[in-house]
Amino acid sequence: MAQITFPASRVKMPASSLKNWIGVAPFFLFALLFLILPSVRLLAGSFTDTEGRFTLANVLALFTQPYILKAYWLSIRISAVTALSGGIFGFLLAYSVTVGGLPKALRPALITFSGVASNFAGVPLAFAFVATLGRTGFITAILKNIFNMNIYDTGFNLYSFVGLSLTYMYFQFPLMVLVMAPALDGLKREWREAAENLGANSIQYWLHVAMPILLPSILGAMILLFGNAFGAYATAYALTGGALPIITIQIGAQIRGDALHNPGLGYAMAMGMIFIMAISLAGYSWLQHKTERWLR
Repeated sequence: MAQITFPASRVKMPASSLKNWIGVAPFFLFALLFLILPSVRLLAGSFTDTEGRFTLANVLALFTQPYILKAYWLSIRISAVTALSGGIFGFLLAYSVTVGGLPKALRPALITFSGVASNFAGVPLAFAFVATLGRTGFITAILKNIFNMNIYDTGFNLYSFVGLSLTYMYFQFPLMVLVMAPALDGLKREWREAAENLGANSIQYWLHVAMPILLPSILGAMILLFGNAFGAYATAYALTGGALPIITIQIGAQIRGDALHNPGLGYAMAMGMIFIMAISLAGYSWLQHKTERWLR
């Protein structure tokens, strides 16, 4: 009996070609030049003294020097306060123009403003707040001349922890709006209809359905806001002139300063910042992964 054979099926595997990598080549080049190589330079410099010799003193100083620990703690406090406040305020704004009762025509204006404001920082932002809420600022003068109220007599100070946190809020809550608007748009109408069919009111729907779904996205966005404020430098330096010793200002003083010139210690402090930022980004990525399961 003749044996019947069938031709083997030919499965064509997709082959990677050079043209498929051309689009991502600039990204890898950018990451190499501005992320990987600087990180390697910081790591190597952290174990180098002012004369170029190997030392562990710079890394040990991160855990023993009170002013360094105070600078880290101050930056963490400012970042946490602005992330929490900006997160709550930004979420409420995003809710209002997506699933809330505000007119839909306000959404393009708010999204446009958020896109601009979230990138408005540094010296221009510091100058804007000084011109508005400084001791001779526009709003300060109006309150003093018209309402006979001097906000600086009440304890407010633009060049303090409260003032810097208020300044950071200008670019923190717009970033929250940009992150949360797509997440709120991802809430499916079927989920609300199913909850209403089961007898749930609006409050119960938000407490037991919507918020558990949005919570990872909200927390992830707040972590993103924390990292955004933690790495800010120009705004704080231009506003306070270095009087508020957050960690980024301390790093600048060590690397470029005259009195506190120890680049190795500055590199070690920067590595500490990178470690904290890496933890924040890892938490943000994990929470975003959990959110994507519901919003696909």
